[in-house]
Parts: sequence; C-alpha cells; structure tokens
Amino acid sequence: MKSNIREILEWLVCIIIAVVLALLVRYFIGTPTIVQQTSMTPTLKENERLWLNRWGRTTKKMPERGDIITFEAPSTSRVLQQDIDYNNPVAKYENEPEGLLKRFTYYVLESSKRSYIKRVIALPGEYVEIKDGAVYINGEKLEEPYLQDGVVTDMKTGKEDTYFTNFTVPENTVFALGDNRTGSTDSRSFGCIPLEKIEGKVLFRFWPLSKFGGVE
Repeated sequence: MKSNIREILEWLVCIIIAVVLALLVRYFIGTPTIVQQTSMTPTLKENERLWLNRWGRTTKKMPERGDIITFEAPSTSRVLQQDIDYNNPVAKYENEPEGLLKRFTYYVLESSKRSYIKRVIALPGEYVEIKDGAVYINGEKLEEPYLQDGVVTDMKTGKEDTYFTNFTVPENTVFALGDNRTGSTDSRSFGCIPLEKIEGKVLFRFWPLSKFGGVE
C-alpha cells in the first residue's frame, strides 16, 4: 500500500515539474501559435502554424524593422482624432487584470488574452508619415518588398479613418502595421506598441509543411 502511494506521489511530482518546465519554456523562450487573422495576408494566412521566439521579451530587446511580432491587443482598438496625444502616441492598455491569480491566468496561461500579429515598421526616435500611398521614415520613403504589387498605405483600415501619422515614435515603443494594409487594424488606429506588450517574434513557419521555413 505504502509503495503504491509513494509511486503515485512520485508521478505527481514528475507531472508538476513537467508542467512548470513547459510553462517556463513557453513564457520565456518560445511557443507555437496559430494565425487567426487576415491582417498579414499574403505573407501569413489564417490557420498557418508559427513558432514564436520569446527570448527577446525575456531580455527586453527591441525588435528590428521588418520583424513580424505578436503583441497584446490594446484595450482601445481605434482612437478618435480628438483623443490622440501626438506627444505620446502610444496604444492604450487599461484592462490590466487584478490579483495574482488573474494575472497568472492572463499573462502566463494567456487565457482570454487577445493578441495581434503585425510587422515592425518604425523604431524609437523615428518620425513617421503616411502619405502618397506609402510610409515615410524621417522623410524617406520606406521600401516594402514584402507587400503585394499595387498595395497602397493610407490612413484607412477598411472604411474607417485612422489618425496616427506625422509623429515621432516614443522611446521603448514600435510602430507596427499589417501587410494587408486595407484589412488591418494596426498602429494607424491605436498608436505605438510598448516594448513590454510585445510577446514574441515570428521565428519560422512549420505548417503547412510545404511552407516550412523562415518568414520574411
């Protein structure tokens, strides 16, 4: 009887250790994810499987221009023009969970957490303008070879007007857009993304197998 109890306890300890290690790897190092949006079409399509590198979040490293990142969705997806502070054009996060258990569930287990996937376009200290159907960084037109021919970047997402343009990206934030410019809710609508809200960088695509490899 005692040997059976001991064996059960040993198995329980092994299971707990395995779960803890899996959570640590998932939170600090990397994790798989599924594309659930069309905002990065045609670069990424719905239901494709990706591997996210989360080491950058762990080390608080700023991503580079062109990186495809995931980040926590802002609490306000579209800011009206009269509510924008162009001296601090940063996305709003006002729905922070309260209590240790809720924070653990939200940030570690990521239960009920909503995320966006976009491409980094501008970095801290850079001046962003959207005009003439393109993005300009510090007065120079940004070359974007990953966009489909004929794609125009303007201040509309679908039928809605957006207003985050003609400003300097604040420290410790990035300006991010979807490759599907007409069908992407992004930094044009809600502002720059704080570094601490960036969850990971797309390292490679592993499904479908026919597209296995890095994503540019």
